[in-house]
Amino acid sequence: MDAKDVLIDAYGRIQEEVHNALDGLSPDDLCARPAPDANSVAWLVWHLTRVQDDHVADAAGFDQVWLSEGWEKRFGLGLEPGDIGYGHSARQVARVRVESGDLLLGYYDAVHAQSLKFLRGLTAGDFGRIVDERWDPPVTLGVRLVSVLADDLQHVGQAAYLRGLLQSAEA
Repeated sequence: MDAKDVLIDAYGRIQEEVHNALDGLSPDDLCARPAPDANSVAWLVWHLTRVQDDHVADAAGFDQVWLSEGWEKRFGLGLEPGDIGYGHSARQVARVRVESGDLLLGYYDAVHAQSLKFLRGLTAGDFGRIVDERWDPPVTLGVRLVSVLADDLQHVGQAAYLRGLLQSAEA
């Protein structure tokens, strides 16, 4: 199994967990926050998707799905076009509201499809390519893809935990 095959499998696991975290949640559940400064399931999934979209598109030389496929307009959040949620205040988190999980899933699945398109075309030699020189040491493609993977898994785990809290409170 090649490194790209491992990454394809791992990114597929993120997709499965995103679908599981959102399955059957009401609009109120999606936007519920256990504390005023906490994140919602909607924000967590939106953010992890924005990070993957932004970082993978940049490394691949693709346009972000958020902008190229009109997701920014569909969400209508009133945020800056390049906003990925990093450093959001409680007020900004509250702006990420959706009427259903379908919107989040549609955007996530579109980003996932673009990520897979990129991953499938990689060769072993691609992983050492520098994709971000703002860091010391500079970030390679392999490191960037693993970083996105780790961030996405962390946030989808948080969304799943929050889902469990919401469901136990309803029981």
